[in-house]
Amino acid sequence: MKVRHEALGPVEFPDEVRRIVSLAPNVTDALYFLGFGERVVGRSAFCWRPEAAAALPVVSSYTKVRWGLLEELQPDLIFTTTAVQSETTRELHRRGYAVWPVPLPNSPWGILENLHTLAAFLGGADLAAERAAGLAARYLNLAGRLRGVRVYLEYDLGGPITIGRAAYMHAAFAHLGAVNVFGDRPEAYFEPAADEVMPRRPDLLVFEPKRINNRERQLADVRAKLVERGWASRPFVVTRGDELAHFGPEFFTYLETWVEEMRGAIEEPA
Repeated sequence: MKVRHEALGPVEFPDEVRRIVSLAPNVTDALYFLGFGERVVGRSAFCWRPEAAAALPVVSSYTKVRWGLLEELQPDLIFTTTAVQSETTRELHRRGYAVWPVPLPNSPWGILENLHTLAAFLGGADLAAERAAGLAARYLNLAGRLRGVRVYLEYDLGGPITIGRAAYMHAAFAHLGAVNVFGDRPEAYFEPAADEVMPRRPDLLVFEPKRINNRERQLADVRAKLVERGWASRPFVVTRGDELAHFGPEFFTYLETWVEEMRGAIEEPA
């Protein structure tokens, strides 16, 4: 089979793809969600969802590939994602591998689009439609659940990073009826000045820390940060890391959980 990619040109792979290497966590999650997990023979170091994927050989970080291992695995098709993996994708293509970059979605609806994209390569269009519809129903059920709540979201990416209106989570907050306090900024991600946050009157602070296997430390680190910044009186929630930033089907489960946590935080009596 030969398919033309708008940036890479022709991409050729077998009619029946049996051996897949997925270097994007959102794609790995989606492949297992669609029932193609048994075809995945390699992953990136960040593809830890679902638990079954953790047993697979680690072929790469986001951008560094173990070329010898990749050659041993002999994949029929490699999935990457756009943005940070663009150069890795081009290098894989230059080396003769069949590679397809699955777009990073601009909103949670893009997760559903990507399910159909994967099904087009691997079969199972009916199943993709059924499962996409199920996710869509769950997402629609969350519409307006945080109506009018002004939210400040902060990711820990080696420093505080928040979102403007071009970010994926800005679209998710809009669906929930919430207001991203930095929604007037055109960029997707940027480092905010700490003294700019409180003047924007957030009702709720949402923190996504680094993912570590120590929940108490995550919470303690955020509480210390709140005290240091003089924000300790504000309602807040702390995710377990790499949940609201995730672009795969499991995102909808995380969102359902955190919407309830957020509602509980702002409804608690002072």
